[in-house]
Amino acid sequence: MTTSVHSTACPLDCPDSCSLDVTVDDGRVVKLDGNHVNPLTSGFICSKVRGFHRHLYGEHRLLHPKVRVGPKGSGEFRRVSWDEALDRVASKMARVRDQHGGEAILPFSYGGSNGLVSQDTTDARLFRRLGSARLARTVCAAATSRAVQGLYGKMTGVAFDDYRHAELIVVWGANPSASGIHLVPLIRDAQKAGVKLMVVDPRRTPLAKAADLHLPLRPGTDLPLALALIHQLFERGEADLGFLREHATGADELRRRASRWELDRAAATCGLELADVETFLRLYAESSPAVIRVGWGQERNRNGGSATAAILALPAVAGKLGVRGGGYTASNSAAWKGFDKDAVIGEPETETRIVNMNRLGRELLAEDPTTRLLFVYNANPAVTLPRQDLVLRGLAREDLFTVVFEQVMTDTAKYADVLLPATAFPEHHDLRGSYGAYAFQILRPVADAAGESRPNAEVFEDLVHRLGLDRGGDVPADAIPEALLAQDALDDDQRSELRASGHTAPSFGRNPVQFVDVFPKTPDRKVHLVPPDLDAEAPGGLYGYADDREEPAAPLTLISPATAKTISSTLGQLSNKPARLDLHPEDAARRGIHSGDTVKIWNEFGAIRVKARVTEEVRTGVVSLAKGLWLHNTEGGATASLFAPDTYTDLGGGACFNDAKVEVAKA
Repeated sequence: MTTSVHSTACPLDCPDSCSLDVTVDDGRVVKLDGNHVNPLTSGFICSKVRGFHRHLYGEHRLLHPKVRVGPKGSGEFRRVSWDEALDRVASKMARVRDQHGGEAILPFSYGGSNGLVSQDTTDARLFRRLGSARLARTVCAAATSRAVQGLYGKMTGVAFDDYRHAELIVVWGANPSASGIHLVPLIRDAQKAGVKLMVVDPRRTPLAKAADLHLPLRPGTDLPLALALIHQLFERGEADLGFLREHATGADELRRRASRWELDRAAATCGLELADVETFLRLYAESSPAVIRVGWGQERNRNGGSATAAILALPAVAGKLGVRGGGYTASNSAAWKGFDKDAVIGEPETETRIVNMNRLGRELLAEDPTTRLLFVYNANPAVTLPRQDLVLRGLAREDLFTVVFEQVMTDTAKYADVLLPATAFPEHHDLRGSYGAYAFQILRPVADAAGESRPNAEVFEDLVHRLGLDRGGDVPADAIPEALLAQDALDDDQRSELRASGHTAPSFGRNPVQFVDVFPKTPDRKVHLVPPDLDAEAPGGLYGYADDREEPAAPLTLISPATAKTISSTLGQLSNKPARLDLHPEDAARRGIHSGDTVKIWNEFGAIRVKARVTEEVRTGVVSLAKGLWLHNTEGGATASLFAPDTYTDLGGGACFNDAKVEVAKA
């Protein structure tokens, strides 16, 4: 037995991007641990990655190409060679393109856990040259991204380790204890030094329990809360008018729109105590530096884009920018923009039809379906999309040819006509820029590929060749990492550091100060508080509030937060535990429900059965069922996605998971 330790990095969909030491015995991973190459991650990693070898070598791992032999969804397949599988896929792609047009082919991927090489390189080359439909990847972060882009041009944010310089930390719509764990000890240390902590979240998360103030607002009411705070900052003379004159546009219009929201009205709408909202306002106005960690929980409803925009406007209105430890942190992915993917794809994007991924079910079940071939990779739509009932029915269409290129036998993979086994991150090359930590890292293949699994870039390159879509000058799959690193997105010093250690920092360093080291990437380098394009996009205009209480609906709001066990649905195959619904004691008492009871959850889209847990960790009127569950975790063959409407957020066409309304009863 030959044992060795190799350095790589974690690309899974988390803000932190841990640097890793991977112990390998005879080509197999036996241990994953953190190292100190990425300064933020400090040598420790989450339990998800520490146990990742169970994902690599568990019973669900796909080891060979397969083709379907049973009914759709049965999971009955026979093993075939790669040549037979890819010939079958290429032949079907050519037939669909010739008979129905390229737009009848729909590539479906999300890829939050992929890097620059494993998504949007040779796959984009293939689908662009086929003239395929395009996918709007909007299931997560769409509304928040639109808001950040509109107001600040995706200016990068306060570094997590600069939170210690703040007097006040606000965590709004995020739960670092489940995703992005390295922020938690930094906040704990800051608290020990006297920094105040406020958390805005419908649940009593671990940080909420330790906070100086927790505001458990009703899901979907973040917008009224933020606007009421803005209104009072102006009214009480605590807005930084000098900063706004010099560095912002639209301040007067924002003030006018926020004036509709007095504190008492906002408190009533949010289901909060007025005194707590007053405390929030006072602490935020008086504290400097003050930083807001903006997550993604606040975007998962019809008001999500405007809510995020209003939260992001607060640091500008209150004058919290321009000092270390002051401002906001959202996604820091913009620190790594500048890589020219089109140069390695070798094919410009064409104006083919666009399918919003949140309406995949409707797309597949259209009366005269346009989509005849579905190619799923880096995604598990059977359990992650709204209107799960429609998605599952659509996947079951016998006339739909479905290819699933995946690491494990997901719930989606069971519906495939052809299954292709993909490598996991310890088994292939990639490049990854973090969206939380200021770290860009190289991922190296440190273990043998399990079975016959192959990397994304290699397989899509093979399909390009089989379909006769090669062109002279195409960058080969194995040359893509170096082709990207050779671009001017990184300077010579960064490239040298990256090649030496596997890690580098942005050109502005690891600890930028907003409005000192980094500025808005808007054309005038100002904050646009009421951007015209966002104002035109949002129904009723930006900052307009749609109150779901005005509609007839079931009395409980279902939320589906991330957990410490999965990354979206990744790793969901490793848990066979029955799902658990959290509900408040008052809501449980009204329904005669006790912890441990089996309960039925339902709305007009369907019903499932799960176990109940009665807890004050959720507020009244809210029930919580974890994100990332698989179909085997419930009775009824569905997850929380079943209950979510496929309506869109006000900005970006995002998913409205927290607009799910349900009823619950003892089964």
